[in-house]
Formats: sequence, C-alpha cells, structure tokens
Amino acid sequence: MEQETTQVKEISQEIEKRRPRILMVDDESDLELLVRQRLRRRIRSGDYEFLFASNGQEALEVLKENPDIRLVLSDINMPVMDGLTLLSQLESADPDICAVIISAYGDMGNIRTAMNRGAFDFVTKPIDFNDLQITIDKTLRHIDMIQQALSSRDRLVSLKQELSVAKNVQMSVLPPVPSPNPYYDLHAQMTPAREIGGDFFDYFEVDEFHLGLVIADVSGKGVPAALFTLVSRALLKSAACNHDSPSRCLSDVNELLSQQNDSLMFVTLFYGVLDLRNGNLLYCNGGHNPPMVVRTADNTTSALPTTENMALGIVADHKFNEKLLVLEPGDSLFFFTDGITESSDNTDEEFGESRLEKVLTNQPHENMASMVDSVLKALSNFTVGMEPFDDVTCLALRWNQAKPEK
Repeated sequence: MEQETTQVKEISQEIEKRRPRILMVDDESDLELLVRQRLRRRIRSGDYEFLFASNGQEALEVLKENPDIRLVLSDINMPVMDGLTLLSQLESADPDICAVIISAYGDMGNIRTAMNRGAFDFVTKPIDFNDLQITIDKTLRHIDMIQQALSSRDRLVSLKQELSVAKNVQMSVLPPVPSPNPYYDLHAQMTPAREIGGDFFDYFEVDEFHLGLVIADVSGKGVPAALFTLVSRALLKSAACNHDSPSRCLSDVNELLSQQNDSLMFVTLFYGVLDLRNGNLLYCNGGHNPPMVVRTADNTTSALPTTENMALGIVADHKFNEKLLVLEPGDSLFFFTDGITESSDNTDEEFGESRLEKVLTNQPHENMASMVDSVLKALSNFTVGMEPFDDVTCLALRWNQAKPEK
C-alpha cells in the first residue's frame, strides 16, 4: 500500500512537472476571470496552468517564486513597470523564458520595439481567444524545441558551427563595395547584434541611369529572422526587375510575404530609386525609420516625409504609396535601422534621432565612408560599456553630379 502511494505521488509530480505554467501580466482587473472562463477546458485537462500579475514588477516577483515558468504573456501599457521594461529585465531574470506581447493593433511601433527586444510573438487586443490559444500552443511547441536542443551539449556545439556558417552566408550576399564613379558616393555597414541578424541593406543598378537603394529590418532575431531577410531581399530584387515604381515593388513583395505567414514575421523596408541624371529619388517607405537628407546648400538635416505605409508581411492587400524627393548636387542621404536610434546608454537613454541629426549636420564629411564612421563612432561613445540589443545597419549616399545621357 505504501509503495503504491509513493508511485502515485511520483506520477503526480511528473504530471505537474510536464504541465506548462504560463504567467499573464496585465492590469485589467477582469482579465484573470475571463481567461479562466474561456480557456477552462484546457486548464481543467492540465494543458495549461496560469499565474497572474498586474504589472512588470509584480511579474518579476512571481517569476522569482516560480522558476519553472517558461512563457510570459504581457501587456505593454501598465503602471509601475510597463511591458517593454519587463522584456528588458527577463533576459537577466531567466534567459530561457519566452515572451508574447499583447497590445492594441494600432500600437505597432511598440510591438516592433518589443519584437526587437526579444519577444517571440504578439497578440492584438481585443483578445481573440482562439488566436490566443493558437499562439500559446505554437509558443509552447517552440519552447519544447529549444529545451530539447539545450539538453544536448553536442547539439549546442553543432548549432554554433551552423550559426557561424549562416553568418558567413548572410554577409556574403551583401552587395560588394561599389566601384568609384563621379556621379555618386556610397558606403554601407551592418553589425549584427548576434551571430546572424535581421537587418539588411542593398543597392543595385536598376538600369544605366537608375540606382536602387534598400534598407530593411526584420522582426525578431536569429535564424528565422535571417531566413526572412534573405527571402525579402530576393523578392524585392525580383520585383525591381519588373516595376519602375517602388510602391508597386513593395506591393508585390508584401503580397508574397503575407501568404502563409504562420510565424507572423514582418519587415520594415525602405526602397528608393535614384535617377542619376537629375537627382530625383522616387521612394516608398514600408514602416521603416525615415532616412535623413543632408542638404549641402544650407547644411541642414531633416527626415524624409513619410509615405504612410505599414510594414510588409502583415496585410496582403495594403495599398502602398510613394513620394518624390529632389536632390541637388552634393546632397546626401543617410539610411539607418532602429538599432542606431534606439541604442541606449547606461541610464537607459536612447541615442535618438536628434543626436543622429547633429552628427550628420555638424561634422564635415569628405566622403560617405567618413559619414558612416562618424555616426558609428558617436554611437559607440554614447553606448560605451553596453551590450547591443539590436543590429546596427546604415547606408550613406551622396549624389555628386548628373550622369549625362549618351
């Protein structure tokens, strides 16, 4: 009898150990009751066990008391400690925890920041509980896969070698340094925050008189982001061969990326086509940071007007808009990802666009390599001692003079 009781206890403990524990962090008072009601079957069957916290600080305390929690569902806007701050704390609290952000669909800027800070996925409010259940199951499967990988030291060594190869592949597909020419000067640089990154840049001759310019940032990090990066880049170059219009190119790419996008990944992407004969830049911005234009006549720097488009891969039938910018000889463009402007110092203050504008405006730049170096040096001085949390990518271009038609 005693032996049977011991066996029952051991089985119960094993079941408890296998039952996923989920922490939901939200300051809405009725959310706990709603979750327990709408997901009651899965809870009763032992598929889930929920714990709740009303803000980020309380969540950290719950995590400390329950080290077996592997999934955190968190709102962004909360008192005491918001969801973005909680995300930055999770890495030190437990790097194995997977986070899913819950926020309003219109809050895409914060959602993008959350994905850059390591969130695995997001769910929009008001919560569709069928979608929430699918997201939870998908994330738990992802966690199981990660835990299985971490259980084998040999697998970790192999994975590190694979990442090294993937990094070499990713860096090898970046465009070569352009040959010197009298019509424009161009320089670009990308520094991944991890072994492989989710940023990319590109430049290519659309034809004899038109230069295509691209900078992009894929949501998330690691191998999935790198693969999404390669796909996005290839689709854009293919579309550029078929359309003169940047907006048509982004529409085609968005349509293909949105199909069967179960991972809900997206990419912010700026694509412009510079006419080397007259300095006209026709561009379309898909939710990316607006590039800076530096005017040589009055030594001013300003952001390009937005084209009011969303990121690619979210809504298949989004209508993309484009605009025209006219450059004068000597004017420069500086393209960048948010790894520059959102990098923080040891007080959590961001580098920001105003500092970037000052670097671009106040320092003379003999060429575009010196412009890039000046920005990266200023960023390094600002973030000294801090580990980068996002890829740092930039591209600088100066239009020197009109290319004559033969």
